[in-house]
Formats: sequence, structure tokens, C-alpha cells
Amino acid sequence: QVQLVESGGGLVQTGGSLRLSCAASGRAFSSYVMGWFRQAPGKEREFVARFSRSGGFTEYVDSVKGRFTISRDNAKNMVYLQMNSLKPEDTAVYYCAATRSYGDYSQHTTYEYWGQGTQVTVSP
Repeated sequence: QVQLVESGGGLVQTGGSLRLSCAASGRAFSSYVMGWFRQAPGKEREFVARFSRSGGFTEYVDSVKGRFTISRDNAKNMVYLQMNSLKPEDTAVYYCAATRSYGDYSQHTTYEYWGQGTQVTVSP
């Protein structure tokens, strides 16, 4: 089992940057696929990015490609989401997620563990 705690959200102007962090507690962190999702008011939870267990494979939703970068530090049990060139449509609660399951990693149902979320607001 793993517990996840996000931090780093806040209010930023269009074009600005934020770095989200996700601290994981528990054993065998490197055995989990780690993902970031977001949910805006009145919308469904949306896949943003994910990082594989090993090998450094990453995947992004098209709307953030070239602007967001996911990374992980297995020695520190940390996952990060660097967000650059932020837009108002990036405004949402961002969630860190983890899973040992195999499946479609762009689907929130594949993930077993979730953080509490951190608010990101991008002003026009």
C-alpha cells in the first residue's frame, strides 16, 4: 500500500509555471506506475501524464505535450509535474495516482491509490 501527498499548487498568471510534487510513503515505490490527473469543476477526471515503473517511459495527454514534464525520483519516493506556459484551461485540482496494476494507464480506474489533490488556478 502507498500513501500519496501532493503539494505545489497555487495561483499563477497565464504563461507562468508551477511545479507539483507528490510524496509517496510505503514500500517498493519503484514498482508503481505513477500518474497525474486533473479535474476541473463540472468535468470528469482527466489523465495528464504518467511515468512507467522503469525505463523512463512517459506519456502525456495531447493538450499538455511540450508544456508539462513528469519525472520521478525513486530514491526519494517522489514524483513531479513541471508545468510551463500555463493556460486558463489548465485550471483544475491535480491528483497524483499510483498503481501496480496493468491496463490503460490513461484511465483513472486503472489506478489504486490517490492523493488528496492540489488546486492549480491560472488567471487570464
